[in-house]
Amino acid sequence: MLFCQLGRAHSLREIEGGLKSCEGKLVHLGIEAPARSSLSYANGHRPWELFEKVFYNLYGTVAAKTTGKKKFRFKNKLVSLDSTVIDLCLSMYDWAKFRRTKGAVKLHLVLDHDGYLPCFGLVTDGKVSDIKAAWQIAFAPGTIVVDDRGYNDYRLFADWTESGVFFVTRMKDNAQYEVVEERDPPQNRNILKDQTVRLTGTGAQEKCPHLLRRVVVIREDTGETLVFLSNHHGLGASTIAAIYKDRWQVELFFKALKQNLKIKTFVGTSANAVKTQIWTALIFYVFLGSDPFLPLAHQNLGHDAGYAGAHLKKLKLFFF
Repeated sequence: MLFCQLGRAHSLREIEGGLKSCEGKLVHLGIEAPARSSLSYANGHRPWELFEKVFYNLYGTVAAKTTGKKKFRFKNKLVSLDSTVIDLCLSMYDWAKFRRTKGAVKLHLVLDHDGYLPCFGLVTDGKVSDIKAAWQIAFAPGTIVVDDRGYNDYRLFADWTESGVFFVTRMKDNAQYEVVEERDPPQNRNILKDQTVRLTGTGAQEKCPHLLRRVVVIREDTGETLVFLSNHHGLGASTIAAIYKDRWQVELFFKALKQNLKIKTFVGTSANAVKTQIWTALIFYVFLGSDPFLPLAHQNLGHDAGYAGAHLKKLKLFFF
């Protein structure tokens, strides 16, 4: 399945033929090119959880070796939380119900800003909401989670605050609040307001009784007014704005993932096969992202059997 990502194979037949053309390199791995029927059986019966475990083990190895200058001065771990919908044909993937005439799965992902690599993934049906998925993710105390308005849930904000997890998000336009404290905004930083607020909407205090931070910013390029909400009262208002701006990296990640890897079309139709292919795409992204000379989001991958075969030996050295 890694060869499927390397060579952008469109079918099991292409994977079989491509691997057979690289048998000389496969000898170094001590394996033989599998038959198409064997691949089909494995896609249907080998549990996708195996590839999930490989992904986390690989990320742990890569994260331990990731070094570089941090963009922000604070020592907190910064991560982005977002999701992307992967469309499927409902007639072929009848288990992936999304809408009446449309099928889809949703990839919920946490992007670690130290190296901009995925550190957590969750594959669900297209109907699963972002907030429901967010409740299933555990963050370490001190982590700063940046997300968009799709994750606005007062109970979730309270749970994160009580767990020592910080968040930065966009505030909804219809959110009701009262100002508890007004701070002087920094000069020449496009910051209009820096406030401590209390949520006052219906049931808001029961769901989230904590005081929050409201920061109003004007974008330099468009003049648009942005309102951010956070539970971190120690960071500067300009830092809050810069943190949310860095959330764009998760959008670039999804773009690179869909453009460069095999994640929009699948070589199997079962739920197990689809999840296996998604997890192997994430494995390959982490593997390739671990090489500073191969920035995935900016390189033109020469997707062919020769290119894929040339990396098989490197894969062996990395994993074994």
